[in-house]
Amino acid sequence: MSPPSAAFPLPRPLTSETSLRAAPGWRRIDVLSDLHLSPDLPATLARFSAHLAATPADAVFLLGDIFEAWIGDDARWQAGTFEQQMLEMLRAVSARKPLFFMHGNRDFALGQPMADDAGLRLLDDPTRLDAFGRSWLLSHGDQLCLADVAYLRARAVVRRPGVLATLRAMPLFARRALARHLRAKSRASQTDPSTWADVDDAAARAWLRASCCDTLIHGHTHRPALHDLGDGLSRAVLSDWDYDHGPGRGDVLVIEATGLRRIAPMTSAVETPLPR
Repeated sequence: MSPPSAAFPLPRPLTSETSLRAAPGWRRIDVLSDLHLSPDLPATLARFSAHLAATPADAVFLLGDIFEAWIGDDARWQAGTFEQQMLEMLRAVSARKPLFFMHGNRDFALGQPMADDAGLRLLDDPTRLDAFGRSWLLSHGDQLCLADVAYLRARAVVRRPGVLATLRAMPLFARRALARHLRAKSRASQTDPSTWADVDDAAARAWLRASCCDTLIHGHTHRPALHDLGDGLSRAVLSDWDYDHGPGRGDVLVIEATGLRRIAPMTSAVETPLPR
């Protein structure tokens, strides 16, 4: 991807690979993002695992930044590692229901080997989901934060195949050290999320029109809300998760025939509805 220009970045022409139709028997789809899972967040990981075990959803969509940092698929075979734990947990879920994964800015290095072993279906960003008589556009959301020029330029570099290949060729211990350094740097630079660049609504409208969808569902910005974009278009923002600090926060967006609703992650068969 090139740095942003005067033209909005539109999705690639939709094909069978960038469009997905819900199975006829589906009645509920769970969508979530920005869990930022790591060994340092055991309570958040436990809440995620509990939701996956309890949800009656027919399919679960993970729209990026599920992991704080993914150091490489080869780590999944290292005994006792976080990556091996994630492989086993996701594999158990995907054996019961379809599990879809879209890359975020933190876990873009997750590759096909991990996806195959964990039973994940990798999604292009964006992907159109046809479900319950409507078309929804799914995205991590970072590509639409046009004001964050420095990030978009960096994103264009690290997503290059040659750069990814270089990262994956590094020894595991070096990648772990790099991940720790980047996490510490990120925490030190974090400020009030309300000051972060937000999705450009005009660009979101352009994406929706190009994709023939009426609602964009995305994460990345950590500002859960439903935005009216006019002309029958809307933008639903997913929450980030953190159950290791303070009272805990996080939500799941549920797609059903009746539309969207927002719930707290489930720990049992009882749901906790949240404001839309």
